[in-house]
Amino acid sequence: MEHKRIKRTHKRIEFGFIFGSLFTLLLCGFFTNGLRKFEHTGNNTFHIYLNGAYMGTVNDEEKAEHLLIESRRKVASESTSLMFMTSDLDIKGEEKLFGKVDSENRVKSNMQAELRKTVDESIQRTCTVKIEEYMITLSSVEDVRKLLQAALDLYDQSGRFEVELSNSNDRDFNVITPKVIDTYSGKEVVKEEEFKLPTGGVSEFIDTWGLSEIDDDDSKSFEDYELGVLQMNFIEDVEISQGYLPNSQVTPLDVAIENVTKEQETPGEYEIKSGDTLSGISMTVNIPMETLVALNPEKLENVNSTIHVGDVLTITVPEPELSVERVERIYVEEVYDADVIYVDNDDWYTTQTQILQQPSSGYRKAILDVHYTNDKQISKDVVKEQILLEAVPKIVERGTKTPPTYIKPISGGRISSYFGYRRSPGGIGSTNHKGVDWYVPLGTPVYASSGGTVRSAGWGSGYGYVVYIDHPDGRQTRYAHCSRLVVSAGQYVNQGDLIAYSGSTGNSTGPHLHFEMRINGEPVNPLDYL
Repeated sequence: MEHKRIKRTHKRIEFGFIFGSLFTLLLCGFFTNGLRKFEHTGNNTFHIYLNGAYMGTVNDEEKAEHLLIESRRKVASESTSLMFMTSDLDIKGEEKLFGKVDSENRVKSNMQAELRKTVDESIQRTCTVKIEEYMITLSSVEDVRKLLQAALDLYDQSGRFEVELSNSNDRDFNVITPKVIDTYSGKEVVKEEEFKLPTGGVSEFIDTWGLSEIDDDDSKSFEDYELGVLQMNFIEDVEISQGYLPNSQVTPLDVAIENVTKEQETPGEYEIKSGDTLSGISMTVNIPMETLVALNPEKLENVNSTIHVGDVLTITVPEPELSVERVERIYVEEVYDADVIYVDNDDWYTTQTQILQQPSSGYRKAILDVHYTNDKQISKDVVKEQILLEAVPKIVERGTKTPPTYIKPISGGRISSYFGYRRSPGGIGSTNHKGVDWYVPLGTPVYASSGGTVRSAGWGSGYGYVVYIDHPDGRQTRYAHCSRLVVSAGQYVNQGDLIAYSGSTGNSTGPHLHFEMRINGEPVNPLDYL
């Protein structure tokens, strides 16, 4: 019995050994024949984020794009109105040996839920108005017409001019262009172009245009003329394009009218500084001198007018986004002035003028065509006039030579005393200071402020060592309290030539340069001319 039990045990052990050996052989065969080295094949797992929220994981990047398209189509089909939804898709890929991916249905369900959160069903058909670089969006073509009409109605109370909108045939896309229609004639108002004489000369101009446009004043009485606004148009180019946008980007009509027709810019100003010239200011602010004169009629008579330090010039005029040009015909009975007559003198500087004849106003009846940009009068043309009292013109003789310039006579330095009243320094200086003092180290070079002839160079009592220079424009400059002089009387010096070295001679409390400028013997503030 015991022997049989031992025998069975041996058989079990033998069977177990055989089975284990076979299993081991199978494993060895599997690992020796089927096991291969792991190779990198690139990203094979893609995590999807929509509007920053996690949507799921897929094994194909293109599948994510496809699922988003299907999800957008599904959400859009849930409403009959236009929809605007935010769909910012972000895909982050990675390479994995083992990983779990989500079902397509689960990913689409998550995407649809996220898209529904961003749906804006208020999107609508809109019209965007482009006025040069300015843009504004309105809800309809009719609102655009009302906006443009409001700009015209500011200056035309008769209702003569109306805005008409039409599609532009010369564009590849749908653009609407406005036209201003004169309802009296039924014709479109054409923009005024800048007049230029034809290349064929005066004779061709006469042949082309004729003289029929000029009214025969003798054949028409004042009552025969039509008065009021004769012509209107927009100055800027206006384009209107249609599209679809959400309500949040649409401007209410009343707000649009205010934004487009109100003045948008605070007037720009320029304060004249020492050394400025009108031509220099013109280049600095990039505005022609003639325009500066037109913007500042109370300070500038013409481009040769003298400017003064501290004066403030207007350099821009507030304007609305959409400007209107118009011609208005008026009847006037008025006092008028004849144009100033200028007599040029080539021996005088432009700063020199002399009135040869005082003006006297006249009186007339006239029909005038007044040209406006918005409320600003640009020019006026006399259509017909009857002089009741002839005006006498003002006649002015003026110089044509450019006057000399003046520069600071030292390099560096600190102003220690200005022109005019002051407390007497050290009890030895005048309380009515006739120049300007610069504190500078002893021996600082002193230069001629402008070219001229040395009137005197030597000791000048309270001035100490001083140089007087007479300039061609009639002015004189003085350089006082010098330590040493390097020019002599009668010598001609150019602007910037060395004439002396600074010091503390005469009535002086320390090393400095006293600089004076005199016109007709009277001291003036030199800082106004440097």
